[in-house]
Amino acid sequence: MTDAKNSGNGGIAPEFLKRIERVLDASVASFKKMQREDGHWVFELEADISIPAEYIMLNHFLDDLEPELETELASFIRSKQQTGGGWPLFHDGAMNISATVKGYLALKLAGDKPSARHMKKARTAILAAGGAEKSNVFTRYSLALFGQVPWRAVPVMPVELMLLPDWFPVALGKVSYWSRTVIAPLLVLAALKPAARNPKRISIAELFTTPPFEIETYIEPQLGTGWEKFFIGLDKILRRVEPHLPKKTREIAIQRAVDFFTERLNGLDGLGAIFPAMANAVMAMDALGYDRQDERFKTALKAVRNLISWSQKPRFIQPCWSPIWDTSLGLHALLEAGEDPNSEAILRACNWMKDLQILDVGGDWIKKKPGLKPGGWAFQYRNDYYPDLDDTAVVGLVLDRVDSEEFEHTNQRAVDWIVGMQSKNGGFASFDVDNTAYFLNNIPFADHGALLDPPTEDVTGRCLSFLAQLGYQRNHPVIERGMKYLKDAQEQDGSWFGRWGTNYIYGTWSVLCALNAVGEDMNQPYIRKAVDWLVGSQGEDGGWGEDGGTYWQQSPVLVRESTPSQTAWAALGLMAAGEVDHPATRRGIEYLTSAKRHGNKWEEPHYTAVGFPRVFFLRYDGYSRYFPIWALARYKNLMNGNSKNVSYGM
Repeated sequence: MTDAKNSGNGGIAPEFLKRIERVLDASVASFKKMQREDGHWVFELEADISIPAEYIMLNHFLDDLEPELETELASFIRSKQQTGGGWPLFHDGAMNISATVKGYLALKLAGDKPSARHMKKARTAILAAGGAEKSNVFTRYSLALFGQVPWRAVPVMPVELMLLPDWFPVALGKVSYWSRTVIAPLLVLAALKPAARNPKRISIAELFTTPPFEIETYIEPQLGTGWEKFFIGLDKILRRVEPHLPKKTREIAIQRAVDFFTERLNGLDGLGAIFPAMANAVMAMDALGYDRQDERFKTALKAVRNLISWSQKPRFIQPCWSPIWDTSLGLHALLEAGEDPNSEAILRACNWMKDLQILDVGGDWIKKKPGLKPGGWAFQYRNDYYPDLDDTAVVGLVLDRVDSEEFEHTNQRAVDWIVGMQSKNGGFASFDVDNTAYFLNNIPFADHGALLDPPTEDVTGRCLSFLAQLGYQRNHPVIERGMKYLKDAQEQDGSWFGRWGTNYIYGTWSVLCALNAVGEDMNQPYIRKAVDWLVGSQGEDGGWGEDGGTYWQQSPVLVRESTPSQTAWAALGLMAAGEVDHPATRRGIEYLTSAKRHGNKWEEPHYTAVGFPRVFFLRYDGYSRYFPIWALARYKNLMNGNSKNVSYGM
């Protein structure tokens, strides 16, 4: 396309400008109509089929069936099955045996016959992959609850772990927030070993290559490290010791676990505001004999059922809600597109977010930072024990763009909290500080590889962007330490890893924005290397695309078709690096103006976000709505402005 070339005065050629404006006008108008009455935006969040499968399993554990909904969930699960018979962790990804076992079990619970063609294909795929016995630890816990495997199929996790002091190497405080909220009720289940009611008496014995109760060893080495060998040996010892632990001690430990998760039940937003923890809490309370009319039980179960999707058929189950994230990012896009900061829509959204700032609850993080006042935001509607630095930085950035005086006190509390949460290595994590007990990744329970919440490049980039936009200078110790962390973390090819977005495109965009915000010389060789990587990663169609497979690569390899959200990230990253006039940036913008879209939503079936790398991937329905708006608007503004420099942290 030649109409995108610069006009003689350095701006955008008139025809290309008109095309950008047409797309922006239609997309912005449609996006604004989706604002909720109280001011926020929220879009559906889709994970792999494990979540709807686990929802069906929860219903059958409780014998509290929802036939109509389960029929829809089964239809959703079937719609995601691959031609080879299995289910992936993300769109068009490789078959994953754990997800496939859960999908098969859920479909059978919902009424699908083993003789059905899709069930035969799933069964064949599972057996070819080594059988259900090769499922990960969390899947085997579910199978143990349904009596499909013996309890020795899972690592020994004695509930007495709840009694260990914080300084102990394997204390609960050493793991991430999501691990804590999942583990505490799971320890109760492992101690009580309840049996799912399973009213249809469903069995999946046909999925095992060896009868599951005849398998002698389920806990096998995966990493080959000395720590792993130690923990496997410890598991064998604990397996012999656990039956002889004092009954009174066990009762105290169970009560400690119950106290932990009931204190954090979080109303209708649920324990940790994430599905796995919420479902485990419901099952633990059931196993403990809670009456179904107990308000705690009723509220916890309703929180789970509030995660049902609402806008499409067949329905599915969301892993959580994302209103703070969607609202703050959507506001950045609208402001970039020229929305008046003082407009009713913008101020309504900002005040909605302001009211949700967590100011009076010291979450789990406070144990490491006892003198630090809370001041962050959660990802969900409410999750007061677990605000995160990423959301806090993005909200703070947008509040500063709207009215720095109106929200000055709000942002100062956010700044103080973020600064106080910097880890020793200079980086910033999501929910915790110095959550870096990496040796724990070797315990048999951690085969999912998502036990910890260490500092990451993308979150660090966001926090530095926020601090810089609010006036922190390049020579401030917090900025200097964060910059050193980012420089040390850069990949050999010039990119940066993306922990919470897929993957190197996301990480590189996040870091380039931060480097620009702190005033780094964007012509430095290490930054030029990142720019060259982005340019070299562009697809023939002008877009960028990367799927979850790069989380298994030692070096980033972009392997899939272009996506609108990732193309927007790449273009925003190039513009942050000063490459507004670069042909690659122009081609990315051309891709966004021509890619298929419906209203304010660009077509994007691929998963471009991450819950846990290699384990749990996400597709944000909002990403293909607001990120393309943001990139198109910034390109238009910079090309037609007096300066080609990005003036905001994001």
